[in-house]
Amino acid sequence: MQPADIYAWIAGPTRPGCDGFDAHVVACILALSAWEAETGAGRIQDLVGLDGDVIADLAAEMFPHTAAVFARLRGQTCSPRAGDEACLQDLLRRSVTDGTVLQLRLADMIARRCLRPNHLWQDLGLRNRRELGWMLNRHFEPLAARNKSDMKWKKFFYRTICRDDGYMLCSAPSCAECDDFETCFGDESGESLLARTRCASDLAA
Repeated sequence: MQPADIYAWIAGPTRPGCDGFDAHVVACILALSAWEAETGAGRIQDLVGLDGDVIADLAAEMFPHTAAVFARLRGQTCSPRAGDEACLQDLLRRSVTDGTVLQLRLADMIARRCLRPNHLWQDLGLRNRRELGWMLNRHFEPLAARNKSDMKWKKFFYRTICRDDGYMLCSAPSCAECDDFETCFGDESGESLLARTRCASDLAA
């Protein structure tokens, strides 16, 4: 089962009144993480960044038709956070827009997904970088507003952590004088990981 198929199943009928965009974001994260778990990348709760009980509750709240499947994760804990991930989780939790339960869960999931190797929007399973910007501006407005130069989000998160802790992350006097500008501000185009694996499957068929 490809991640696009998992996404289609999860994002099917949502609970009445559930915000469509929020449901899309959560379905993307769950679908890509579930597919990674199926391919041997780890346990789904470790890839999502939430305890099994929390994933089961989140699925039941947003996607009631999936509740029985995700209920199998109950009692399974997420691996502990350390180092950079713990700092990033703290930054995101301190920067939520309204302090809702969903925003705190998103903070935990984003912190864990930042450990994956691709652009953040890809590792969240989103369609493009614009969707990531919309989500961050909606749910982490105080933090998103600080990225005035449109720096790559992972770079921006870690630079913010270092600056808040009083460390100098970069030795360049200014971004305009940096010889490695593309590292922080370059193109973040590419295919969605949900779509990419589906295309590869179609070609192999």
